[in-house]
Amino acid sequence: MRIVELGPTAADAVEQTAALLVAGFREQAPTAWPDLETARREVQESFGPGRLSLVARDPSGRVVGWVGGIEQYDGHVWELHPLVVGAAHRRRGIGRALVAGLEARVRERGAVTLWLGTDDERGQTSLAGIDLYSDVAAQIASIRNLHGHPYPFYERLGFVIVGILPDANGVGKPDIFMAKSLRATPRTSTTQDEQCR
Repeated sequence: MRIVELGPTAADAVEQTAALLVAGFREQAPTAWPDLETARREVQESFGPGRLSLVARDPSGRVVGWVGGIEQYDGHVWELHPLVVGAAHRRRGIGRALVAGLEARVRERGAVTLWLGTDDERGQTSLAGIDLYSDVAAQIASIRNLHGHPYPFYERLGFVIVGILPDANGVGKPDIFMAKSLRATPRTSTTQDEQCR
């Protein structure tokens, strides 16, 4: 598996990435990219100024994962948006490698923080379906994963929950904000052709 930058001239890879985005979010957040047209627009936007787009390609060259990055706060902070790995390729280190590749590239550009939002639209955590305004800090401190939400994946990569936006996706459907410091030297270096297991 290789992690490489995706560019606008790779039409076939762009189409594969868009299809992956629709399929990957169909269950978790069906309104995010409900069709190929909205997914294509998202992929095309990832080629704009202050953006990064990396894909994981299998040995045949097929796109099996994608991560995007968006520069914010004059480059001090980057948002990880989005991250998707094809269902048949999950739990093989591809998501981890994509995030590591993004971290390395934004660190080279001077970033000190990487952040993301991970929605809970389907009641997957203890933060869903309740009034979070009564004691936000306590709710975050006692979060529980009820039904396979991805926030523990990001925690294993060094991200921490830094906040929530209650009702971001409708009443009782919060967005969970996570961030990671990039100031420490990474344990392993990554390259354009970073290998996955």
